[in-house]
Amino acid sequence: MACEGYYNTPKYPKSIAFIVSNEFCERFNFYGMRTILVLYMTIKLGYSDNTATVLFHIFTSLVYFFPVMGAVIADSFLGKFRTILYLSCVYAIGSWLITLGAIPTLNLPAQTMTVIGLLLIGLGSGGIKPCVAAFGGDQFKIPEQAKQLATFFSLFYFSINAGSLISTYLMPILRNDVHCFGELSCFSLAFGVPGVLMVISIIIFVCGKSLYIVKKPTGNVIVDVTKCIFHAISEKSKQKHRDEAHWLDYAEPKYTKQMINDIKSVLKILLLFLPLPIFWALFDQQGSRWTFQATRMNGDIGFIEIKPDQMQLINPLLILVFIPLFDVIVYPLLASFGIKRPLQKLTVGGLLAAIAFIISGFVEIQLEKTYPSYPSIHESQMRVFNGIPCIFEMQNFSGTSSENRLEPFNVFKYTQVVDERSQKLTVLATNTPGCSSYSEKLNIQAGKSNSFFITGIANNLTIKSFNDKIDKSKSGNPYVRVLANLNSIKVIKFIDKNGENVKTIGSDYIDQFEILPGIFTVYADDVKISNIEVQLGGVYTIVISQTKDNINLKLHEITSPNTVHMLWLIPQYVIMTGAEVMFSVTGLKFAYSQAPASMKSLLQASWLLTVAFGNVFVVIIAEAKFFQSQAHEFFLFSVMMFIDMVIFVLLAMKYKYVNTNNSKRDDDAENGIQIEENKKKTFTNNAFQDD
Repeated sequence: MACEGYYNTPKYPKSIAFIVSNEFCERFNFYGMRTILVLYMTIKLGYSDNTATVLFHIFTSLVYFFPVMGAVIADSFLGKFRTILYLSCVYAIGSWLITLGAIPTLNLPAQTMTVIGLLLIGLGSGGIKPCVAAFGGDQFKIPEQAKQLATFFSLFYFSINAGSLISTYLMPILRNDVHCFGELSCFSLAFGVPGVLMVISIIIFVCGKSLYIVKKPTGNVIVDVTKCIFHAISEKSKQKHRDEAHWLDYAEPKYTKQMINDIKSVLKILLLFLPLPIFWALFDQQGSRWTFQATRMNGDIGFIEIKPDQMQLINPLLILVFIPLFDVIVYPLLASFGIKRPLQKLTVGGLLAAIAFIISGFVEIQLEKTYPSYPSIHESQMRVFNGIPCIFEMQNFSGTSSENRLEPFNVFKYTQVVDERSQKLTVLATNTPGCSSYSEKLNIQAGKSNSFFITGIANNLTIKSFNDKIDKSKSGNPYVRVLANLNSIKVIKFIDKNGENVKTIGSDYIDQFEILPGIFTVYADDVKISNIEVQLGGVYTIVISQTKDNINLKLHEITSPNTVHMLWLIPQYVIMTGAEVMFSVTGLKFAYSQAPASMKSLLQASWLLTVAFGNVFVVIIAEAKFFQSQAHEFFLFSVMMFIDMVIFVLLAMKYKYVNTNNSKRDDDAENGIQIEENKKKTFTNNAFQDD
């Protein structure tokens, strides 16, 4: 009999290979693009950190709003196969719009193409989110292939994590370490590789068509529930004489008593969902505010340099370790303190997220010490660079004569010039041998960082003026400006330690440029001048001057380099990942175990909507601009998370758990909804067993 049962078990569906491969490619595309997105918006599109944050979270909210639409389309109109195929094509078009816009030589409207591309990706990625795993589940016959179905979800989970891990690690390398189109970065390649994978995912999916079991649309529970609720409201307003215990009871007799009771149960759970978006408001800032934070830190660990956007890799790596670790160690430990139930664990997860943002706030306070000091609208900054071998004295300044002396090839800086007192300052040559008397008034512009360069020869001096850019670069790379006073030299070259010419400029070029960090040998034409070292986040001005005997070079630091190491971000990432396990995994488990059998997909869709609304909340806070200090904004989110958890606890205290053990985990294919991330991509079917 055992043998008979064995041979009667259908073979493992060949179609699964196509579905799993498709998912790997799609996730590779999504996470690869998403990892580098905010840096692309600031470095190449010229958006401010705040605007890039807003666009990033609008995009993320769309990714989690559209699954509801995708589920309705698949279940009520097109079916899962056609929904996946059509929306994947929309998805691919969006990916390639961004890629083409990132190619500088095409001179396309990159900002417009990026916004349209993100809209299409949000529609495509979000629309297929509830369909792919469920479509995979359709390939199995239940109950004969229940065990095989479980292995599918494990494979599906693996493909999600493999795609996201590889792309999150690789795309920052392609962005930063590959140089194309004459630029230090290559965003077009970093977007193009995921775009190619997205096209491949569609081809793979179509190739498996002859093997698929394609089920016809049978209706969507979200649509049915919506109709039932509106019918109940309508009947209640019409039938004033009718007295029912609950307003939903007015939906009878058009809708069954069972369905009405199921909706009542769902509404009780949805009430608990109301405070949950705040958690996702904090969590999803790993891809925006925390990434910007990393750009202002030092990622050098000797043998390798961590890219700012690679810090996002910590979360998916830790999640693989934390899920079994929490099951074996953390949850039993919490149980000893009376924390056993899902809603209690959810609360702990929310509190951990608040703590993570407190840590990020304190890290930001340390970072602010390395940020440049900006002049107010009534103040100015002034730097005078001396490019000749003469000594000058700055007049109209308080201080001793030695403090106001400007030595050869040096810089005089005054970072708080009050414009009402001294709008014009005098540079006066002293009686230096070989230097003639010279006097010049400098016009200082309020609210700006004014810089001047004394150049020429001793008896024929000129002063060049320009506004200095003291901001750190968006990419984290150093900024360099060369001020050269050279007679016959035409070209200045920067040669790296490998002997490669990384930058060549004309001797009269004074504009600021970005360069990779490291040690460089500076050449004037083919004559070696000196070695310099520029570091991450630093802003530098190099003064080069030619005398009778030699060529002098002096490196001046305008803005301090990044001194806080990127590894200091690890504590907040570790705690936030722990929060995700406690909050996301437990929350989905709670929703699935407490939902009536007919309403499980509705609860999963509602869970995704909490992510969407959380990202909308970030947009609101970012646009409100409550604080100048990013640290203060981090602390604000932390306080809101604490308050949010107090509200959640009050709601949870009134909730009565229901026992659903008497029903099988119904349609196992439905489990794919909770596996398919929410980025929250970290669990298999087993995560939904009851406590």
